[in-house]
Amino acid sequence: IIVVGCGKVGTTIAEQLSREGHDITVIDVKNTAVNHVTGLNDVQGLCGNGTSYSVQKEAGIEKADLLIAVTGADEVNLFCCLIAKKAGNCQTIARVRNPSYYSEIGFIKEELGLSMIINPEWAVANEIAKLLQFPSAIEIDSFSRGRIELLSFRLGAGSPLCGRMLRDIATFSKLAVLVCIVERGSEVIIPSGPFMLQEGDIISVVIPSSSANKFFQQMGIESDQVKNTMIIGGGKITYYLAKRLMEMKILVKIIEKDADKCSQLCELLPKAVIIHGDGTDRALLEEEGIEEADGFVSLTDIDEENVMLSLYAQKACRAKTITKVSNTTYDTIIDSLNVGSVIYPKNITAEYILQYVRAMQNSVGSNVETLYRLVDGKVEALEFIIREKGPVTDVPLQGLSLKDNVLLCAITRNNRIIIPKGQDVIQVGDSVVVITSILGLKDINDILA
Repeated sequence: IIVVGCGKVGTTIAEQLSREGHDITVIDVKNTAVNHVTGLNDVQGLCGNGTSYSVQKEAGIEKADLLIAVTGADEVNLFCCLIAKKAGNCQTIARVRNPSYYSEIGFIKEELGLSMIINPEWAVANEIAKLLQFPSAIEIDSFSRGRIELLSFRLGAGSPLCGRMLRDIATFSKLAVLVCIVERGSEVIIPSGPFMLQEGDIISVVIPSSSANKFFQQMGIESDQVKNTMIIGGGKITYYLAKRLMEMKILVKIIEKDADKCSQLCELLPKAVIIHGDGTDRALLEEEGIEEADGFVSLTDIDEENVMLSLYAQKACRAKTITKVSNTTYDTIIDSLNVGSVIYPKNITAEYILQYVRAMQNSVGSNVETLYRLVDGKVEALEFIIREKGPVTDVPLQGLSLKDNVLLCAITRNNRIIIPKGQDVIQVGDSVVVITSILGLKDINDILA
Protein backbone atom coordinates (compact mmCIF):
# COMPACT_ATOMS: atom_id res chain seq x y z
CA ILE A 1 0.00 0.00 0.00
CA ILE A 2 1.29 3.48 -0.91
CA VAL A 3 0.16 6.45 1.20
CA VAL A 4 0.68 9.90 -0.34
CA GLY A 5 0.68 12.68 2.26
CA CYS A 6 2.25 12.48 5.72
CA GLY A 7 -0.03 14.85 7.61
CA LYS A 8 -2.07 13.79 10.65
CA VAL A 9 -4.41 11.55 8.65
CA GLY A 10 -1.67 10.01 6.50
CA THR A 11 0.46 9.29 9.57
CA THR A 12 -2.47 7.63 11.38
CA ILE A 13 -3.36 5.50 8.33
CA ALA A 14 0.26 4.39 7.79
CA GLU A 15 0.62 3.53 11.49
CA GLN A 16 -2.59 1.48 11.69
CA LEU A 17 -2.13 -0.35 8.38
CA SER A 18 1.48 -1.15 9.28
CA ARG A 19 0.30 -2.54 12.63
CA GLU A 20 -2.05 -4.86 10.71
CA GLY A 21 0.90 -6.33 8.81
CA HIS A 22 0.76 -4.49 5.46
CA ASP A 23 3.86 -3.33 3.56
CA ILE A 24 3.55 0.46 3.54
CA THR A 25 5.44 3.12 1.57
CA VAL A 26 4.74 6.78 2.37
CA ILE A 27 5.38 9.72 0.00
CA ASP A 28 5.54 13.41 0.92
CA VAL A 29 7.21 16.51 -0.51
CA LYS A 30 8.61 17.31 2.97
CA ASN A 31 11.56 15.20 4.03
CA THR A 32 10.93 15.96 7.73
CA ALA A 33 7.37 14.60 7.43
CA VAL A 34 8.60 11.39 5.78
CA ASN A 35 11.31 10.93 8.43
CA HIS A 36 8.76 11.47 11.20
CA VAL A 37 6.49 8.66 9.91
CA THR A 38 9.31 6.21 9.10
CA GLY A 39 10.94 6.91 12.47
CA LEU A 40 7.79 5.96 14.37
CA ASN A 41 6.63 3.00 12.27
CA ASP A 42 7.95 0.02 10.31
CA VAL A 43 7.29 1.66 6.92
CA GLN A 44 9.35 2.79 3.94
CA GLY A 45 9.48 6.46 2.97
CA LEU A 46 10.13 8.49 -0.15
CA CYS A 47 10.52 12.25 -0.44
CA GLY A 48 8.92 13.55 -3.64
CA ASN A 49 5.78 14.68 -5.40
CA GLY A 50 3.08 11.97 -5.32
CA THR A 51 1.68 13.15 -8.66
CA SER A 52 4.96 12.30 -10.40
CA TYR A 53 4.97 9.03 -12.34
CA SER A 54 8.69 8.50 -11.64
CA VAL A 55 8.16 8.99 -7.88
CA GLN A 56 5.23 6.57 -7.85
CA LYS A 57 7.29 4.09 -9.88
CA GLU A 58 10.13 4.33 -7.36
CA ALA A 59 7.62 3.72 -4.57
CA GLY A 60 6.54 0.50 -6.32
CA ILE A 61 3.23 1.50 -7.91
CA GLU A 62 3.49 -1.25 -10.54
CA LYS A 63 3.18 -3.92 -7.81
CA ALA A 64 1.00 -1.98 -5.35
CA ASP A 65 -2.51 -3.19 -4.45
CA LEU A 66 -3.70 0.19 -3.22
CA LEU A 67 -2.75 3.89 -3.29
CA ILE A 68 -4.26 6.25 -0.71
CA ALA A 69 -3.88 10.00 -1.42
CA VAL A 70 -4.45 12.19 1.63
CA THR A 71 -2.43 15.36 0.97
CA GLY A 72 -3.88 18.74 1.93
CA ALA A 73 -5.02 19.50 -1.67
CA ASP A 74 -8.03 17.73 -3.24
CA GLU A 75 -6.77 18.22 -6.80
CA VAL A 76 -3.38 16.71 -5.92
CA ASN A 77 -5.11 13.68 -4.37
CA LEU A 78 -7.28 13.13 -7.45
CA PHE A 79 -4.30 13.49 -9.80
CA CYS A 80 -2.23 11.04 -7.69
CA CYS A 81 -5.01 8.47 -8.07
CA LEU A 82 -5.29 9.10 -11.81
CA ILE A 83 -1.55 8.50 -12.30
CA ALA A 84 -1.72 5.39 -10.09
CA LYS A 85 -4.59 3.90 -12.11
CA LYS A 86 -2.62 4.36 -15.35
CA ALA A 87 0.79 3.34 -13.95
CA GLY A 88 -0.16 0.41 -11.75
CA ASN A 89 -3.83 -0.36 -12.33
CA CYS A 90 -4.27 -0.60 -8.56
CA GLN A 91 -7.18 0.33 -6.28
CA THR A 92 -7.22 4.04 -5.31
CA ILE A 93 -8.65 6.12 -2.46
CA ALA A 94 -8.65 9.94 -2.49
CA ARG A 95 -9.41 12.43 0.26
CA VAL A 96 -11.68 15.17 -1.17
CA ARG A 97 -12.77 17.89 1.27
CA ASN A 98 -13.90 20.92 -0.73
CA PRO A 99 -17.68 21.52 -0.38
CA SER A 100 -17.66 22.64 -4.05
CA TYR A 101 -17.05 19.01 -5.07
CA TYR A 102 -19.62 17.58 -2.64
CA SER A 103 -22.51 17.39 -5.12
CA GLU A 104 -20.22 15.91 -7.81
CA ILE A 105 -18.54 13.19 -5.72
CA GLY A 106 -20.34 10.34 -7.51
CA PHE A 107 -19.41 11.67 -10.96
CA ILE A 108 -15.73 12.22 -9.99
CA LYS A 109 -15.46 8.72 -8.44
CA GLU A 110 -17.00 7.08 -11.51
CA GLU A 111 -15.09 9.03 -14.17
CA LEU A 112 -11.67 8.70 -12.50
CA GLY A 113 -12.23 5.06 -11.59
CA LEU A 114 -11.64 5.63 -7.87
CA SER A 115 -12.39 2.85 -5.40
CA MET A 116 -13.38 5.28 -2.68
CA ILE A 117 -13.58 9.00 -1.95
CA ILE A 118 -13.15 10.04 1.68
CA ASN A 119 -14.50 13.38 2.90
CA PRO A 120 -13.36 13.53 6.55
CA GLU A 121 -15.21 16.75 7.33
CA TRP A 122 -18.50 15.36 6.04
CA ALA A 123 -17.95 12.10 7.98
CA VAL A 124 -17.18 14.02 11.20
CA ALA A 125 -20.25 16.24 10.71
CA ASN A 126 -22.42 13.12 10.39
CA GLU A 127 -20.99 11.70 13.64
CA ILE A 128 -21.69 14.97 15.48
CA ALA A 129 -25.23 15.19 14.06
CA LYS A 130 -26.00 11.69 15.39
CA LEU A 131 -24.81 12.72 18.86
CA LEU A 132 -27.06 15.79 18.81
CA GLN A 133 -29.95 13.52 17.82
CA PHE A 134 -29.34 11.41 20.97
CA PRO A 135 -27.78 13.97 23.35
CA SER A 136 -27.43 11.53 26.28
CA ALA A 137 -25.14 9.23 24.28
CA ILE A 138 -21.36 9.65 24.53
CA GLU A 139 -20.80 7.84 21.23
CA ILE A 140 -23.07 6.47 18.48
CA ASP A 141 -22.11 4.04 15.70
CA SER A 142 -24.45 2.59 13.08
CA PHE A 143 -24.64 -0.80 11.36
CA SER A 144 -26.83 -2.46 8.76
CA ARG A 145 -27.28 0.84 6.88
CA GLY A 146 -28.59 2.64 9.95
CA ARG A 147 -30.99 -0.08 11.13
CA ILE A 148 -28.85 -0.96 14.18
CA GLU A 149 -27.27 1.51 16.64
CA LEU A 150 -24.38 0.99 19.03
CA LEU A 151 -24.99 3.59 21.77
CA SER A 152 -22.58 4.38 24.62
CA PHE A 153 -23.68 6.23 27.77
CA ARG A 154 -22.80 6.54 31.46
CA LEU A 155 -25.00 5.03 34.17
CA GLY A 156 -25.95 7.80 36.57
CA ALA A 157 -27.14 7.52 40.17
CA GLY A 158 -30.61 6.00 40.29
CA SER A 159 -30.40 4.38 36.84
CA PRO A 160 -32.75 1.36 36.69
CA LEU A 161 -29.84 -0.60 35.20
CA CYS A 162 -27.62 -0.22 38.29
CA GLY A 163 -27.40 -3.46 40.26
CA ARG A 164 -29.05 -5.40 37.42
CA MET A 165 -27.54 -8.44 35.69
CA LEU A 166 -27.14 -8.24 31.90
CA ARG A 167 -29.24 -11.33 31.27
CA ASP A 168 -32.25 -9.60 32.91
CA ILE A 169 -32.14 -6.36 30.87
CA ALA A 170 -34.03 -7.55 27.77
CA THR A 171 -36.81 -8.99 30.01
CA PHE A 172 -36.91 -5.83 32.13
CA SER A 173 -37.05 -3.46 29.12
CA LYS A 174 -39.17 -5.78 26.90
CA LEU A 175 -36.92 -4.65 24.03
CA ALA A 176 -34.34 -6.41 21.86
CA VAL A 177 -31.22 -4.90 23.47
CA LEU A 178 -27.76 -6.23 24.32
CA VAL A 179 -25.05 -4.67 26.52
CA CYS A 180 -21.81 -5.47 24.71
CA ILE A 181 -19.07 -3.31 26.30
CA VAL A 182 -18.63 -2.03 29.86
CA GLU A 183 -15.96 0.52 30.79
CA ARG A 184 -15.37 0.54 34.54
CA GLY A 185 -12.53 2.85 35.51
CA SER A 186 -9.55 1.81 33.37
CA GLU A 187 -11.00 -1.68 32.78
CA VAL A 188 -12.70 -2.61 29.49
CA ILE A 189 -14.99 -5.65 29.72
CA ILE A 190 -16.81 -7.69 27.05
CA PRO A 191 -19.43 -8.90 29.55
CA SER A 192 -21.51 -12.10 29.83
CA GLY A 193 -25.01 -12.72 31.23
CA PRO A 194 -24.25 -12.82 34.99
CA PHE A 195 -22.30 -9.52 34.89
CA MET A 196 -23.82 -6.87 37.18
CA LEU A 197 -23.85 -3.17 36.24
CA GLN A 198 -22.84 -0.39 38.64
CA GLU A 199 -23.29 3.37 38.88
CA GLY A 200 -20.57 5.18 36.88
CA ASP A 201 -20.14 2.37 34.33
CA ILE A 202 -19.97 3.50 30.70
CA ILE A 203 -21.97 0.92 28.80
CA SER A 204 -22.37 0.31 25.06
CA VAL A 205 -25.64 -1.26 23.93
CA VAL A 206 -26.65 -2.71 20.56
CA ILE A 207 -30.29 -1.98 19.74
CA PRO A 208 -32.50 -1.63 16.64
CA SER A 209 -32.66 2.07 15.69
CA SER A 210 -36.46 1.98 15.93
CA SER A 211 -36.28 1.03 19.64
CA ALA A 212 -33.52 3.44 20.75
CA ASN A 213 -35.82 6.29 21.84
CA LYS A 214 -38.06 3.97 23.83
CA PHE A 215 -35.07 2.37 25.58
CA PHE A 216 -33.68 5.77 26.63
CA GLN A 217 -37.09 6.80 27.97
CA GLN A 218 -37.34 3.60 30.02
CA MET A 219 -33.92 4.30 31.50
CA GLY A 220 -35.02 7.82 32.46
CA ILE A 221 -32.53 9.31 30.02
CA GLU A 222 -33.29 12.32 27.81
CA SER A 223 -33.88 10.98 24.31
CA ASP A 224 -35.17 13.95 22.30
CA GLN A 225 -32.81 15.60 19.84
CA VAL A 226 -31.56 19.11 20.63
CA LYS A 227 -33.64 22.07 19.42
CA ASN A 228 -30.77 24.54 18.93
CA THR A 229 -26.98 24.33 18.69
CA MET A 230 -24.15 26.83 19.08
CA ILE A 231 -21.05 26.06 16.98
CA ILE A 232 -17.69 27.77 17.57
CA GLY A 233 -15.52 27.90 14.44
CA GLY A 234 -16.53 28.25 10.81
CA GLY A 235 -14.51 25.66 8.88
CA LYS A 236 -15.58 22.87 6.53
CA ILE A 237 -16.92 20.62 9.31
CA THR A 238 -19.12 23.48 10.48
CA TYR A 239 -20.55 23.93 6.98
CA TYR A 240 -21.46 20.23 6.61
CA LEU A 241 -22.73 20.03 10.20
CA ALA A 242 -24.92 23.13 9.96
CA LYS A 243 -26.40 21.86 6.68
CA ARG A 244 -27.20 18.50 8.28
CA LEU A 245 -28.66 20.04 11.47
CA MET A 246 -30.94 22.39 9.56
CA GLU A 247 -32.27 19.37 7.62
CA MET A 248 -33.11 17.96 11.09
CA LYS A 249 -34.98 21.22 11.92
CA ILE A 250 -32.36 22.22 14.52
CA LEU A 251 -31.65 25.96 14.86
CA VAL A 252 -27.97 26.76 14.25
CA LYS A 253 -25.83 29.66 15.50
CA ILE A 254 -22.19 29.86 14.34
CA ILE A 255 -19.52 32.11 15.91
CA GLU A 256 -16.44 32.71 13.73
CA LYS A 257 -13.74 35.38 14.11
CA ASP A 258 -12.67 35.50 10.45
CA ALA A 259 -14.85 38.03 8.56
CA ASP A 260 -14.30 36.38 5.13
CA LYS A 261 -15.41 32.98 6.46
CA CYS A 262 -18.49 34.63 7.97
CA SER A 263 -19.38 36.12 4.57
CA GLN A 264 -18.96 32.72 2.86
CA LEU A 265 -21.09 30.98 5.50
CA CYS A 266 -23.82 33.63 5.15
CA GLU A 267 -24.01 32.84 1.42
CA LEU A 268 -23.84 29.05 1.86
CA LEU A 269 -26.14 28.84 4.91
CA PRO A 270 -28.72 31.64 4.63
CA LYS A 271 -30.97 30.08 7.33
CA ALA A 272 -28.22 29.87 9.97
CA VAL A 273 -27.32 32.73 12.34
CA ILE A 274 -23.69 33.73 11.68
CA ILE A 275 -21.93 35.86 14.33
CA HIS A 276 -18.61 37.58 13.56
CA GLY A 277 -16.71 37.42 16.84
CA ASP A 278 -14.27 35.52 19.06
CA GLY A 279 -15.86 32.33 20.40
CA THR A 280 -13.46 32.36 23.36
CA ASP A 281 -14.93 35.69 24.56
CA ARG A 282 -17.10 34.77 27.54
CA ALA A 283 -19.13 37.99 27.33
CA LEU A 284 -19.95 37.26 23.67
CA LEU A 285 -21.01 33.70 24.46
CA GLU A 286 -23.32 34.96 27.21
CA GLU A 287 -24.69 37.70 24.95
CA GLU A 288 -25.44 35.11 22.23
CA GLY A 289 -27.34 32.91 24.68
CA ILE A 290 -25.02 30.06 25.67
CA GLU A 291 -27.17 29.50 28.77
CA GLU A 292 -30.14 28.53 26.56
CA ALA A 293 -28.14 26.32 24.16
CA ASP A 294 -29.21 22.65 23.87
CA GLY A 295 -26.08 21.74 21.92
CA PHE A 296 -22.56 23.24 22.02
CA VAL A 297 -19.91 22.15 19.49
CA SER A 298 -16.33 23.47 19.60
CA LEU A 299 -14.75 23.17 16.14
CA THR A 300 -11.88 25.68 16.13
CA ASP A 301 -8.48 24.72 14.68
CA ILE A 302 -6.87 24.72 18.15
CA ASP A 303 -7.43 21.62 20.32
CA GLU A 304 -6.69 23.40 23.60
CA GLU A 305 -9.22 26.09 22.72
CA ASN A 306 -11.87 23.46 21.96
CA VAL A 307 -11.27 21.69 25.28
CA MET A 308 -11.40 24.93 27.29
CA LEU A 309 -14.58 26.04 25.48
CA SER A 310 -16.32 22.74 26.24
CA LEU A 311 -15.25 22.86 29.90
CA TYR A 312 -16.73 26.37 30.12
CA ALA A 313 -19.94 25.28 28.35
CA GLN A 314 -20.39 22.42 30.83
CA LYS A 315 -20.44 25.00 33.64
CA ALA A 316 -22.43 27.69 31.81
CA CYS A 317 -25.34 25.57 30.53
CA ARG A 318 -26.89 22.11 30.32
CA ALA A 319 -26.04 21.70 26.64
CA LYS A 320 -24.79 18.51 25.02
CA THR A 321 -21.12 19.38 24.43
CA ILE A 322 -19.02 17.95 21.60
CA THR A 323 -15.30 18.63 21.31
CA LYS A 324 -13.17 18.23 18.18
CA VAL A 325 -9.60 17.11 18.91
CA SER A 326 -7.08 16.67 16.08
CA ASN A 327 -4.09 15.52 18.12
CA THR A 328 -4.50 12.19 19.93
CA THR A 329 -1.33 12.62 22.05
CA TYR A 330 -3.30 13.71 25.10
CA ASP A 331 -6.39 11.55 24.52
CA THR A 332 -6.25 9.84 27.94
CA ILE A 333 -6.04 13.22 29.71
CA ILE A 334 -8.87 14.69 27.62
CA ASP A 335 -11.04 11.62 28.19
CA SER A 336 -10.69 12.14 31.96
CA LEU A 337 -12.03 15.71 31.68
CA ASN A 338 -15.73 16.53 31.59
CA VAL A 339 -15.88 17.79 27.98
CA GLY A 340 -18.82 15.66 26.79
CA SER A 341 -18.28 13.67 23.60
CA VAL A 342 -14.85 13.91 21.95
CA ILE A 343 -14.47 13.54 18.17
CA TYR A 344 -11.11 12.64 16.59
CA PRO A 345 -11.40 13.35 12.81
CA LYS A 346 -8.29 11.45 11.75
CA ASN A 347 -9.50 8.29 13.53
CA ILE A 348 -12.83 8.42 11.68
CA THR A 349 -10.99 8.64 8.32
CA ALA A 350 -8.65 5.78 9.28
CA GLU A 351 -11.65 3.58 10.26
CA TYR A 352 -13.17 3.96 6.78
CA ILE A 353 -9.88 3.03 5.10
CA LEU A 354 -9.16 0.06 7.43
CA GLN A 355 -12.66 -1.23 6.71
CA TYR A 356 -12.00 -1.02 2.95
CA VAL A 357 -8.57 -2.69 3.19
CA ARG A 358 -9.88 -5.62 5.25
CA ALA A 359 -12.73 -6.11 2.77
CA MET A 360 -10.17 -6.07 -0.09
CA GLN A 361 -8.16 -8.81 1.62
CA ASN A 362 -11.18 -11.05 1.77
CA SER A 363 -13.30 -10.23 -1.28
CA VAL A 364 -14.51 -13.83 -1.67
CA GLY A 365 -15.59 -14.77 1.88
CA SER A 366 -17.51 -12.76 4.48
CA ASN A 367 -16.57 -9.12 3.90
CA VAL A 368 -16.02 -6.54 6.61
CA GLU A 369 -18.87 -4.18 5.73
CA THR A 370 -18.47 -1.75 8.65
CA LEU A 371 -15.68 -1.20 11.18
CA TYR A 372 -15.43 1.01 14.27
CA ARG A 373 -12.53 1.34 16.69
CA LEU A 374 -13.91 1.87 20.21
CA VAL A 375 -12.55 2.68 23.68
CA ASP A 376 -9.28 4.24 22.48
CA GLY A 377 -8.76 1.48 19.91
CA LYS A 378 -8.95 -1.37 22.48
CA VAL A 379 -12.17 -2.82 21.04
CA GLU A 380 -13.49 -3.26 17.49
CA ALA A 381 -17.08 -3.44 16.35
CA LEU A 382 -17.36 -5.14 12.96
CA GLU A 383 -20.21 -5.96 10.61
CA PHE A 384 -19.70 -8.97 8.32
CA ILE A 385 -21.80 -9.84 5.27
CA ILE A 386 -22.13 -13.64 5.01
CA ARG A 387 -21.64 -14.46 1.32
CA GLU A 388 -21.13 -18.24 1.43
CA LYS A 389 -21.61 -21.28 3.66
CA GLY A 390 -18.84 -22.01 6.16
CA PRO A 391 -18.04 -23.23 9.68
CA VAL A 392 -20.26 -20.57 11.34
CA THR A 393 -23.38 -20.99 9.17
CA ASP A 394 -26.45 -23.12 9.97
CA VAL A 395 -25.08 -24.08 13.40
CA PRO A 396 -26.91 -22.94 16.60
CA LEU A 397 -24.75 -20.22 18.19
CA GLN A 398 -24.56 -22.20 21.44
CA GLY A 399 -22.80 -24.94 19.44
CA LEU A 400 -20.05 -22.62 18.10
CA SER A 401 -16.70 -22.55 19.90
CA LEU A 402 -15.95 -18.81 19.97
CA LYS A 403 -12.68 -17.16 20.96
CA ASP A 404 -12.62 -15.39 24.32
CA ASN A 405 -13.72 -11.74 24.29
CA VAL A 406 -15.88 -12.17 21.18
CA LEU A 407 -19.57 -11.28 21.36
CA LEU A 408 -22.14 -11.80 18.56
CA CYS A 409 -24.43 -8.78 19.00
CA ALA A 410 -26.91 -8.64 16.14
CA ILE A 411 -28.00 -10.42 12.97
CA THR A 412 -29.89 -8.65 10.18
CA ARG A 413 -31.91 -10.99 7.95
CA ASN A 414 -34.33 -9.68 5.28
CA ASN A 415 -34.57 -6.30 7.08
CA ARG A 416 -35.38 -8.05 10.40
CA ILE A 417 -33.09 -7.36 13.37
CA ILE A 418 -32.28 -10.35 15.59
CA ILE A 419 -30.50 -9.90 18.94
CA PRO A 420 -29.14 -13.46 18.95
CA LYS A 421 -29.71 -16.15 21.54
CA GLY A 422 -28.10 -19.60 21.81
CA GLN A 423 -30.54 -21.34 19.47
CA ASP A 424 -30.26 -18.76 16.66
CA VAL A 425 -28.17 -19.56 13.57
CA ILE A 426 -26.20 -17.51 11.03
CA GLN A 427 -27.33 -17.95 7.41
CA VAL A 428 -25.93 -16.97 4.02
CA GLY A 429 -27.09 -13.42 3.21
CA ASP A 430 -27.12 -12.29 6.85
CA SER A 431 -25.20 -9.32 8.15
CA VAL A 432 -23.63 -10.05 11.57
CA VAL A 433 -22.33 -7.52 14.11
CA VAL A 434 -19.41 -8.69 16.27
CA ILE A 435 -17.79 -6.88 19.22
CA THR A 436 -14.30 -8.01 20.20
CA SER A 437 -11.11 -6.93 21.91
CA ILE A 438 -9.19 -9.13 19.43
CA LEU A 439 -8.02 -6.62 16.82
CA GLY A 440 -7.65 -7.31 13.11
CA LEU A 441 -10.46 -9.80 12.29
CA LYS A 442 -10.93 -10.02 8.51
CA ASP A 443 -13.51 -12.80 8.16
CA ILE A 444 -16.46 -14.07 10.22
CA ASN A 445 -14.65 -17.42 10.62
CA ASP A 446 -11.89 -15.60 12.56
CA ILE A 447 -14.25 -15.52 15.59
CA LEU A 448 -13.89 -19.30 16.05
CA ALA A 449 -11.41 -20.71 18.57
